[in-house]
Amino acid sequence: MQTAAKKVINGWAMYDWANSTYSLVITSTIFPAYYSAIAPDQVSLFGRMYGKDALASYTISLSFLIIAILSPILSSIADYKGNKKSFMKFFCYLGSIACFLMIFFTKENIGLGLFLSMLATVGYCGSIVFYNAYLPEIAAEEDQDRVSAKGYALGYIGSVILMVLCLLVITLNDTLHLGWGSWPARFSFLSVGLWWAGFAQVTFNVLPPSKASEQHPEHDVFVNGFYELKKVWNQLKNYPLLKKYLLSFFFYNMGVQTVMYMATYYAADEIKMKSTQLIVTILLIQLVAIFGAYLFSILSKKTNNIFTLAVAILGWVGICIFAYYTKTANQFYILALCVGLVMGGIQSMSRSTYSKLLPETTDTASYFSFYDVCDKIGTVIGTLSFGFVSEISHGMRNSVLTLMVYFIIGFVLLMFVRMKNKIKFV
Repeated sequence: MQTAAKKVINGWAMYDWANSTYSLVITSTIFPAYYSAIAPDQVSLFGRMYGKDALASYTISLSFLIIAILSPILSSIADYKGNKKSFMKFFCYLGSIACFLMIFFTKENIGLGLFLSMLATVGYCGSIVFYNAYLPEIAAEEDQDRVSAKGYALGYIGSVILMVLCLLVITLNDTLHLGWGSWPARFSFLSVGLWWAGFAQVTFNVLPPSKASEQHPEHDVFVNGFYELKKVWNQLKNYPLLKKYLLSFFFYNMGVQTVMYMATYYAADEIKMKSTQLIVTILLIQLVAIFGAYLFSILSKKTNNIFTLAVAILGWVGICIFAYYTKTANQFYILALCVGLVMGGIQSMSRSTYSKLLPETTDTASYFSFYDVCDKIGTVIGTLSFGFVSEISHGMRNSVLTLMVYFIIGFVLLMFVRMKNKIKFV
């Protein structure tokens, strides 16, 4: 096939520009900082009292549990139905409307804010499934890396632009004592919804109708994805290196994902950092992560993927120890630099290592769906355990040590993986 016209490619990439503001503003910066500032130490929900940080962690766990269940269903639909754009729109609007409604999130309705954050997460992840599924339909194989990179670049630029604008308003309110209270943060959530749904119109207007698969699923489209996962699970016994690597990835990625989602909550409650300090810190992590991905890519070329991943995991172990003893904002800034350095490296290396260990097969979609589900379930377990330990120990410092255990297990398992040439799939 030929790569689609430039207008279509640019329109597709604009969805990254549209939705990446959710990742930065809602997932990483303003929402967790705002929640930490307004939520009482103990939150009553469904007849039970929760520590506020544990409750935030449990909400993330539930979000990703829903996504882990939906992901195989959505992947199957994306493969076999010709209505990707309709599903993409549905999840886009679900997420953006949830962000709109966050303007009503105040200290009087903590439960509403957490529920809306969960819906936004489901909307974001759901739409990404169909967004990614469009790539092979609009770009020839030799152009897919370039087109995909264009989307990531636009997403980074767009999210940082909106983040800086939101930060300026919040900072002006704080430094000039304008008396706007929580409105700047709440309008930030509204702006994400407007930005997300608004710029998505560019994508929806230029993307062509999606193509239905010429293959027919062996089972009903709503359960076929689970059968595909089962097939991959059964095939893993023939590929012990791949199985060992996936097991290692499952554990160390628990720690990585949990840090990504809980770092802001940790800094707000354990270090007592202000909202503007938190936001600047997360932006710092984002910038350093780009350099980290490049640095670890150079290291992998000079050594190999397994050695590079081992270095990254040991770096995470050190970060957990450092985080446990971190007491001041300046110490946390140093910690953030370290996190950004290894975060970019371990994420890029994990995906490329998995790709290199795959057998030669045309069924790569099923294998990457399995990888994605491992990622989501690991996030569920990581954030759930983080919240549980935080709740029973009345603080998050011991939760950090729990994450260190996951990294150590992942490191030990990785030592049993040896890279070698791909084996032909039969």
